[in-house]
Amino acid sequence: MTHPVLSILSDLIAIPSTFPPGDTAAICTYAADRLEKVGYKVQVLHRDRPQIANVVAEWAGAAPGPTLMFNAHADTVGIGERAMWETEPLVATVIDGRVHGLGAGNCKGSMAAQLWLAEQVARRGGPARGKIVFTFCGDEENLGPDGAFYLREIGAVKPDMLVVGTQTENQLITAERGVMWVEVTARGKSAHAGNPAAGDNAILRLMRVMTHIDGVMAERLRDRKVGEQQSTMNIGIFRGGENTNVVPNLARVEIDRRLLPEEKIVEAFAEIEALVLAHPEAEHLSCRLLTGTNGFRAPHDGPLVSALCASIEAVTGAPARFLKDTGASDGRYFADDGIEIVNFGPGAGWQGHKANEYVPLDELVAATAILEGVVEKLFNSI
Repeated sequence: MTHPVLSILSDLIAIPSTFPPGDTAAICTYAADRLEKVGYKVQVLHRDRPQIANVVAEWAGAAPGPTLMFNAHADTVGIGERAMWETEPLVATVIDGRVHGLGAGNCKGSMAAQLWLAEQVARRGGPARGKIVFTFCGDEENLGPDGAFYLREIGAVKPDMLVVGTQTENQLITAERGVMWVEVTARGKSAHAGNPAAGDNAILRLMRVMTHIDGVMAERLRDRKVGEQQSTMNIGIFRGGENTNVVPNLARVEIDRRLLPEEKIVEAFAEIEALVLAHPEAEHLSCRLLTGTNGFRAPHDGPLVSALCASIEAVTGAPARFLKDTGASDGRYFADDGIEIVNFGPGAGWQGHKANEYVPLDELVAATAILEGVVEKLFNSI
């Protein structure tokens, strides 16, 4: 008999929630309706854009205890070039034990598993103590402020432990690097390209500056690592000039810094800013922080990690593995809250954001059993 989680995932894939435009109203209504029917206290929240919807569903036990929150983002990337898809993107299609469809892995597979878990918890009367919260958010693919960030900002959720649905092949990511974006701008003087000596080329200035900064930072970051985690810097955007026949008077770069959980944004920005201010051409330069969130590292002996490890081994017959992070999850918004955060879910990270995306069906089913085991171990209620 087919596991009911497949039906949930099929429903989710059929509801468009692509960014752009990032409209999660319909898919969040679907989730909210299911959870209200089984007894959860449900809210659908948004900032000033109703189409960027977020579901918060909670069930509090009679006795005090910890708050365990599950999270998955409900939005997906766009379909892209339709001709690249071998199946209908908005139809869950099972081929050789794999469920194909847009968002099957990133992140509707985790959303389906968490919805199934929520209904199981409800059918067994909810937690005897503490609180279980399920959140399904928009604005993740946009890296925007109207999803999980917004829920934390308004105090709608205050977890002690957080499971973020991500593609980990049912293994664990317990440490995630922080992300910081910095802009460096160089100014010059415009002139006709036929007489470049009459101007001051901002692009050339910025090239000199960034060559220096990149070299210094590469040397500094070489030894900043914990296990397989490495502190990194990348120059991702370089823009300048208006016309080919004009000496540019302005140029800018955007830098991506990935920070070890032990590094903090304030110090990391100050490090780059100091290099800019100390440069011989500093009077023509400016530096500003665009955005950033710190990283997190969950202790391997914490209650959530311990419960996940035990449940993974019980379901799969093999010890849990700890994976290296590459990207950034919505867990980063809770990095400064002193809580235990773990990324977990079915599907492989390399499958996301591409045509013919899929999640292995057996992995999806195993994820439901693992999550059920986690709740049993933490709450003894299901």
